[in-house]
Amino acid sequence: MDQAAAVERLADLIRDAGSVVALTGAGISVPSGIPDFRSPGTGLWANVDPMEVAHIDVWRVDPERFWRFYGARFQTLDDRLPNGAHAALVELERRGLLDAVITQNIDMLHRRAGTRELIEVHGTIEHSSCLACGARHALAQTRSRMEDDAEGIPRCDCGRPLKPDVVLFGEMLPVDALERAYELAGSADLLLCIGSSLEVHPVAQLPAVTRRAGGEIALVTQGPTPYDEHAAVKLEGDVVAELDALLGALDRLA
Repeated sequence: MDQAAAVERLADLIRDAGSVVALTGAGISVPSGIPDFRSPGTGLWANVDPMEVAHIDVWRVDPERFWRFYGARFQTLDDRLPNGAHAALVELERRGLLDAVITQNIDMLHRRAGTRELIEVHGTIEHSSCLACGARHALAQTRSRMEDDAEGIPRCDCGRPLKPDVVLFGEMLPVDALERAYELAGSADLLLCIGSSLEVHPVAQLPAVTRRAGGEIALVTQGPTPYDEHAAVKLEGDVVAELDALLGALDRLA
């Protein structure tokens, strides 16, 4: 199936589905200037061992080292803007063709783009919390506290180090978000997987949940995934161009 036919096929699937849910990974944010995780030379983990900088035990034992890494990560993400792929999902939601977005990303771009029904299964950098007293601080406050601290550690008013409200290595995913993601995947006629290698568990199991319930899966991602042979359609081009083409195909079907 050539690219144009694949786009038309995806448009047909979306138009005919009673429920469409999107699952997004790091690839949807690459056009916004945010590196993915494993691309050689450019991925976030290409030159650093995540277990040495982004593990919950590092935050507990050496918060200065942890925040030296995460402070730079915050700086990278804070000024990024949603791209056309994020906007396309907002438009699908506006048209009543998309029920929800489940994202593995922590970058706030879906929320900034205007997605209303959003499940952030890996958390968000939007705020950080104190695990001692429960206080929550917005991103700007966290960064200010980090800059004001001699060790570069953002601290709560009680003096304890803050932890970003993202799921670190060694932590469990938030139960409510994961349960909602499984519920949506199980009720979806079509799970649209965008920019994800579908290798990080337990989120990588969601396409199987959809298929077991009788739904279809569609892939918009570069590179192989474990579900390529099970997908009703796969688009492998630039994610912004592919989703723009999808909107155009849906316009023609209207």
